Amino acid sequence: MGEITEVRLSGYGGQGVVLAGLLLGAAGVLDGRFVAGSNSYGAQARGSGCKAEVVLSAFPIDFPHITKADILVAMSQGAYDLYYRDMKEGSGLILYDSGLVKPREGLEVKQIGLPVTESAVRKLASKQVANSVFLGALTEITQIVSLPSLRKAIREHVSERFQSLNLKALSAGMALGRKSHG
Repeated sequence: MGEITEVRLSGYGGQGVVLAGLLLGAAGVLDGRFVAGSNSYGAQARGSGCKAEVVLSAFPIDFPHITKADILVAMSQGAYDLYYRDMKEGSGLILYDSGLVKPREGLEVKQIGLPVTESAVRKLASKQVANSVFLGALTEITQIVSLPSLRKAIREHVSERFQSLNLKALSAGMALGRKSHG
């Protein structure tokens, strides 16, 4: 990753997009990076469009919002359709849930489809941890944050009751990430 990395996580309310952004940002801070973040979701919250933006940098950040994303994580078709145009051409990366998103062809970015929600349901019996599966895959594919920092962020920001499940989801995502490029 470069000196500044702009990540947009997107989906719909109820998928844990905002929590995933918080965890990614917290892991970046634990890794010693400068981090800025923001999120937004539709008025209905659950089921409406949702995004979390995280800017990670080696230097202080003077503009905390994304202009062109280096990385887009799309957990729904609506989010993919809304944000695929806002990518850095040539060097951008889109990770999408292959069970929920049909990608466009001919884009000037790398696209990787991962069966994230399917994996969360099949391996962990919970689609609510698809966000942590995505974080594991994102970390494995890009090395954007360190795994120890991401694990610590989960322990610090996820309710104790759900920590073990989210840590297992993180591992499942890392396995998906390894399969996608190796």
